Amino acid sequence: MEINSKPSLWQSCVMVLKRDLRLALRNQSDLVNPLIFFVMVATLFPLGVTPDKEFLSQIATGIIWVAALLATLLSLDAMFRSDYDDGSLEQLLLSPYPLYLLVLAKVTSHWIVSGLLLTLLFPLLAIVLFLPWEGYPAMLASLLLGTPLLSLIGAIGAALTVGLKKGGVLLSLLILPLYIPVLIFGTGAVGAAINGTPYIGHLLWLGVFLVMAITLAPFAIAAALRVSIAG
Repeated sequence: MEINSKPSLWQSCVMVLKRDLRLALRNQSDLVNPLIFFVMVATLFPLGVTPDKEFLSQIATGIIWVAALLATLLSLDAMFRSDYDDGSLEQLLLSPYPLYLLVLAKVTSHWIVSGLLLTLLFPLLAIVLFLPWEGYPAMLASLLLGTPLLSLIGAIGAALTVGLKKGGVLLSLLILPLYIPVLIFGTGAVGAAINGTPYIGHLLWLGVFLVMAITLAPFAIAAALRVSIAG
């Protein structure tokens, strides 16, 4: 009896996810650099402006969100770069499995090693920046909804610029305008929570954007990769 050793679609996606996580743990500089950048931006800001508790508590939300946005942007260029350099990205495109699901697994890996870790670090920075306690739940919820959005949107730009030798600047120009709504609703949710007003509306909008991104972004990423490889 012939045994079919071909992995299922689910197994293939899990293998892609595990492979990227192992590579991230192996290349610790790619893993640690965005986290260090996130911490440095937030902790050096009081030294460069003022250590006044009242002032920092008012701008803590914006500092944390901007630092998270820039730290995510810093790690985007490496999302497909190593696969492009060693030829494994072409093998991914030639795979019999749907490319949009495979790239979704890669984006999930990127979010785990960047967005999720940044979210887990935020209480430390919130204490340093004197973020009011009322804003902690909203900040956690907004980061959990917003950071996957940053990875999904950023992956489109990373896929478009993967074939360019110095695509970092172009990647920033492409992606930063698309990050603005995430930044607005993320900071808006925390600001509303601190002021004692309902913030669920901001989180719902982030949730809507996230569902749309999960639904549409993988197809855009797959198409961008095909264009970049073909070019």
